[in-house]
Amino acid sequence: MKSITTKTLSNIRRGLHGTLCFLTVLLSISFVADAQPARPRLVVGIVVDQMRWDYLYTYHDMWSRNGAFNRLLDESFLCNNTMVDYVPTVTACGHATIYTGTTPAFHGIAGNSYYIDGKSVNSVWDPDVTPVGTEENVGRQSPRNLLATTIGDQLKVATEGKAIVAGVSLKDRASILPAGHGADAAFWYDTKGHRFITSNYYMDQLPQWLTRFNERNSAALATNLWDEPSGITMTTSLAIETLRNLSMGKDDVTDLLAVSYSTTDACSHNHGVKSDSVNATYKQLDIELSRLLDVLDREVGRGEYLLFLTADHGGTYNMQSMRPLHLPWKMADTTTQRAAANEVLQARYGIADLLVDDKQYSVYLNNEAIATAGLDRDEVAAEACRALQADSLTMWAVDLEHLDRATIPVALKERLALGYARTRSGEIHLVHKPGVYTGSPGHPGSSHGTFTQDDTHIPLLFYGWHVNSGETARLTHMTDIAPTVCAMLHIQAPNACIGVPVSEVVK
Repeated sequence: MKSITTKTLSNIRRGLHGTLCFLTVLLSISFVADAQPARPRLVVGIVVDQMRWDYLYTYHDMWSRNGAFNRLLDESFLCNNTMVDYVPTVTACGHATIYTGTTPAFHGIAGNSYYIDGKSVNSVWDPDVTPVGTEENVGRQSPRNLLATTIGDQLKVATEGKAIVAGVSLKDRASILPAGHGADAAFWYDTKGHRFITSNYYMDQLPQWLTRFNERNSAALATNLWDEPSGITMTTSLAIETLRNLSMGKDDVTDLLAVSYSTTDACSHNHGVKSDSVNATYKQLDIELSRLLDVLDREVGRGEYLLFLTADHGGTYNMQSMRPLHLPWKMADTTTQRAAANEVLQARYGIADLLVDDKQYSVYLNNEAIATAGLDRDEVAAEACRALQADSLTMWAVDLEHLDRATIPVALKERLALGYARTRSGEIHLVHKPGVYTGSPGHPGSSHGTFTQDDTHIPLLFYGWHVNSGETARLTHMTDIAPTVCAMLHIQAPNACIGVPVSEVVK
């Protein structure tokens, strides 16, 4: 047997060292690969405007046995006690809150309209952008009034801008606010031009595919999309076209598609909860969501996308449906209420219109007139609260600048604080009796905006990627949606988020 020379041993050692180095590199690569968080290809957020929680069960027998809602109810995780945790419960606030995980106090969207620098503006109004696809001012919109980041914005940060983020809706605010600041696209409907449009915040001209979509569907787009099932169909069709033409969910970088159905809200406002028109709208919604799910299954892959469905607020029954049941329901006119209070204030201070405007159950003080006259703001506010509270339908008129002094229930105080966007909201909030809503007494439609269960109890379900079916009745909040999605994606929650992940969904 030959002896092993020193040179041979050296060669063996070098060989072993090289092998060990190679194995170490392989193990390192494997470790790095394993360390990368698993994520779905696509997140789909669906908001059904003015959908009450109980609609999941109210319309159960009407929906197709093989339709979207039965599939979602069978296979999703349901949060059956999800509440809006602020007032006012209106569209712009709700869409902003769902995607930021915070409330108007932090994200700044104080209502569908509110004051900025002393001027009343639409929630997404931006005079510094130009319309794209229209000449109308409905195209002068952007997310710049939104103070917080969104799920999509955080996804952009986590993927170094590679994620594709888009929003689709009939309403501008329902498309723009969910998509966020860093979105690639947001599309909404121009009622006068009968087409979907955008602004140059996103792009300088409409993409050719959207121009073709508008032309191909010109007859359908000319119908009353706000009040007929065709609005549900066109929203779904545009969502599918956006998915395909932006190549969303096609690679290992997670994208986000935010879809909001506005027809359900407009139809409810016009005809009332459970009217024939609303019933037809929800029947169509079941059909269209089935179509959307089928496309997602085929083009993204079943189990490869994470979907959540919720609402921006609920809605109430109207006076006509409540009277036969002897249930309390009345209409309040806040503009008339403000005018009566102004008369009281003028008699005391000799100045007209110290209450300059009212929006979403809150009243704006004329702070400029108060300062010019050298009046004490807090004294005027206190007098205004007393005058407004004299109305028989009002429980409290609360000065939100001094909410700590208000003798109201703690739960209500917290909701008012979370809903008060300082310098944007009206300073005095009107809390009417349960069953009291603003509007005309003879109006057949529904309303919303208050602290009551009708307006604050919303549906919430999670479906698809890494979601096990089940349900919970424990209290969850609208602000919990964004942190739940972000926790599942292993990305940071939006920068002003105050919600917490739903622990039953995040494993």
